[in-house]
Amino acid sequence: MSDTDPQQGDDLPEELDVTAWVGPVEFPNITRRRIAGWLYVVIALGCLGAWFSSHNSGLLTAAIFIGVVAVYHFITAWDVKIDQTEALLIASRTVGFPVGHASAQLGWSGLRSRPNWRILLYSADSPPSMRGLVQIDAVDGTVMGEYTERNPEDWSQFQT
Repeated sequence: MSDTDPQQGDDLPEELDVTAWVGPVEFPNITRRRIAGWLYVVIALGCLGAWFSSHNSGLLTAAIFIGVVAVYHFITAWDVKIDQTEALLIASRTVGFPVGHASAQLGWSGLRSRPNWRILLYSADSPPSMRGLVQIDAVDGTVMGEYTERNPEDWSQFQT
């Protein structure tokens, strides 16, 4: 079969097959970092106990380092209270135009990795005349920033 054969087609990977869709995607809550934090605490305490019995300075150094990592896991374990659906609603109200297609991405900002939603929105008309980008704090729902503009993309080749 040649590359120009019209019978040849592309196949989607299994994870993109819409016929196998079973429901909305749930983003896991970042509070799961506390589980790893407690595991690090246990390991650090084990290293500290071993240092007391052997006075090996390497064990003390490991206990301190692992303890610091545990503390970091605890202070970055934000409770994500705004899910992707609520973030899309907040973004829709923020941009000021009827929304058609939209996409949500969970990102993090700052040293403490505070979660935030980045929402890309297109207007509901066909082809979309407006687009916007809204960044929302995933912990308290405040709008961190928003940008809207006329859609500069040329959609004329897709019109029927």
